[in-house]
Amino acid sequence: MKSKQQHWKNKLQRLHCSVKNYDWGQPCSDSLVAKLFSMNSGSQLDQNEPYAEFWMGTHESGPSFLVFDGSERVTLKSWLLENPSVLGQNVLDKWGGDLPFLFKVLSVAKASSIQAHPDKELARTLHKLHPDVYKDGNHKPEMALAVTESEALCGFVTLEELKAVLTIPEIVELVGVENVESILQITDQDGEEKIKPLLKTVFTDLMSASKERVTGVVERLRTRLHKERHVRQLTDKEQLVLRLEKQYPGDVGVIASFFLNHVKLTPGEALFHGANEPHAYICGECIECMATSDNVVRAGLTPKHRDVQTLCSMLTYKQGSPEILRGVPLNPYVNRYLPPFEEFEIDCCILPQGEKVVFPAVPGPSIFLVTVGDGMMNSESLKEHQVTEGDVLFVAANTEIFVISASDLHLYRTGVNSRFFQAS
Repeated sequence: MKSKQQHWKNKLQRLHCSVKNYDWGQPCSDSLVAKLFSMNSGSQLDQNEPYAEFWMGTHESGPSFLVFDGSERVTLKSWLLENPSVLGQNVLDKWGGDLPFLFKVLSVAKASSIQAHPDKELARTLHKLHPDVYKDGNHKPEMALAVTESEALCGFVTLEELKAVLTIPEIVELVGVENVESILQITDQDGEEKIKPLLKTVFTDLMSASKERVTGVVERLRTRLHKERHVRQLTDKEQLVLRLEKQYPGDVGVIASFFLNHVKLTPGEALFHGANEPHAYICGECIECMATSDNVVRAGLTPKHRDVQTLCSMLTYKQGSPEILRGVPLNPYVNRYLPPFEEFEIDCCILPQGEKVVFPAVPGPSIFLVTVGDGMMNSESLKEHQVTEGDVLFVAANTEIFVISASDLHLYRTGVNSRFFQAS
């Protein structure tokens, strides 16, 4: 019994984590998610299933587990409730006995749904009204850090680009000439208070169009673009639209993508999404972190439940290119990505063979994920933990971590945003 109690007191805890086989995930043989999940849990993979998301955290939809003596499994959430001190006092005071962040890896083969995540107030309302669809009452700001070349849709295009979009004949057909003319008459000097209501009207009319009308318009758009590609170079957005149409024939999301920024990320670049901002991941693999929530309002590029009216009513209709984060170097090996959300931050560590790095103690909990290579990790207890790709470790608050690489080692750390502690 004494050894078990000592085990629970360790400041580093290995986790076995959960996987999601969503339809848009990458095939098993190509998926980083599948590889990490297999190495993390020892589970057999289904070669016929897509592997989309690897979850590390306490959310009940994809819990992580502590394993003792190779057999006894205890959820991380239940362990935290029994050992709240590992969260640190600031985190306990703010969020209670739970992790405020959810850590993921995404492997995206085809576009995920056009979606947005509600703010806290709307999340509570939706959860109360439709608990079977909106399964928790928390908001879900999130950030994605590219591991491979990745693409996403994020936020609405500028007014200038929007006016160009509203010259596309198929879009005019769906949203109506009156809506188009009202936007074409706006100038940049008119200000957001005039632009946003009109954009909301146009986008809502588009997303609310009948399936029959949308299917016909998408088919005509596809036919026209296939003809025109023989006589001119299609724009990036037109090429994207044809890719999306192939994945989701006749879907209103194909047309909606014209209204959203097409963002391309190179490895090491990150994109964040605030509450009530439309987005969709198109392809690539990334590390993702968010507030602990699974609230998603969808309206396109999905076979899942759509809630068009909620989505269109909740959006901010903010226009312009999203901010791309490239990280702030903490030392030669570690870059930190700080989104404007207090629940989380991500550190990316690329450690050459034979090198050492120290992660200073922080006042809140952390989760470490190894994606490439092998090495040793230890805390001030000096007990060494051999780590390899697929390993996930929970680290208690106020714990300094030392890492030594046996080969090129790539690892990611997520924790509460350091600015939260500076403001506390």
